[in-house]
Amino acid sequence: MNLPNSELVAAARAARENSYSPFSDYRVGAAIQGADGRIWAGTNVEFVSFGLCICAERSAIAKMVSEGGRKISAVAVVTKDGATPCGMCRQSLLEFAPDPEKVLVWVVNDSGSTKQYTLSALLPYGFLSQEVK
Repeated sequence: MNLPNSELVAAARAARENSYSPFSDYRVGAAIQGADGRIWAGTNVEFVSFGLCICAERSAIAKMVSEGGRKISAVAVVTKDGATPCGMCRQSLLEFAPDPEKVLVWVVNDSGSTKQYTLSALLPYGFLSQEVK
């Protein structure tokens, strides 16, 4: 296992502190590293109408895109129990992954335990975009 970029994990942890999760109390922070080395972080935002909620991973993607980033090289997700990204987030991350076999996704729990996956392992049959290639 490769060690996660400590700056990437720290950004995910810091973003998690800003979580707006009054309904589930499940705080999530995510950070994305672009191909150029820049890091964008996001957190989950809940609404009383759950269908409108925004996951931390998609929050970070929106920030990346709004600041001109288009290619993901690594992802860190921090939750209390080390949960992996949901299916919607996996597909969203795939949209910006030029080579899903090389994009590492680290999930970290509150005790610091870390698991590593490739994006392609998390979503083996996702829809691949030709835009990001």
